[in-house]
Amino acid sequence: MQQNSMTLSQLEYACENLNTLYQACHWRKTEMYLIPALRDATERADHLLDELNRLNQAALTSIRLLQDKLGALADVRDEQVSEVCDSIDTFCASLLKRLEKEEQELFALARNAIAGETWFSIANQLMMHDKHLDEMKRSGLPPAEAAQVTARRRALPGGETDDGQISIPGLQVLPIVKLEEAPSRPVPRPQRQSSRDDVIMK
Repeated sequence: MQQNSMTLSQLEYACENLNTLYQACHWRKTEMYLIPALRDATERADHLLDELNRLNQAALTSIRLLQDKLGALADVRDEQVSEVCDSIDTFCASLLKRLEKEEQELFALARNAIAGETWFSIANQLMMHDKHLDEMKRSGLPPAEAAQVTARRRALPGGETDDGQISIPGLQVLPIVKLEEAPSRPVPRPQRQSSRDDVIMK
């Protein structure tokens, strides 16, 4: 059904919600960890990643167009409603197409191209990410904002690296436990191996 009229408050509401959706997609774990690992692993992914980026830019352009209209208009005239609706349709279609390509092509390519030890590194990154995300949520931040803060904590000002940042590829360097801090009863080796296997399976 084609909408024939729109208020500025409706346009503002649309801009806010589309921006929230865009940010939620941008700060996903797929964007932050899987895609960089795949780009490092093989050049075969370059064409697909360029296509995903093109779809991402199309969605972003649609948001900026709506934001420009919101800042420039005193009201939304009838002849502009169609253009606004087209921008919203373009945004939704672009993000949906991107998600479909990830599901159908990106994940399959990643399974074949990324080495086993790099998958273990990615698993460590995901666990550290979830740990930071839980901390942000407990502080009272909304989930979408908490995800952004968590991602940005990967790099600190001055080029220092956050403890949660793990380079790709490669395994996370586990902390060295001092002798005086070691538990009085050693953990059996089979149990430690089982824990590592659980991480890989997740």
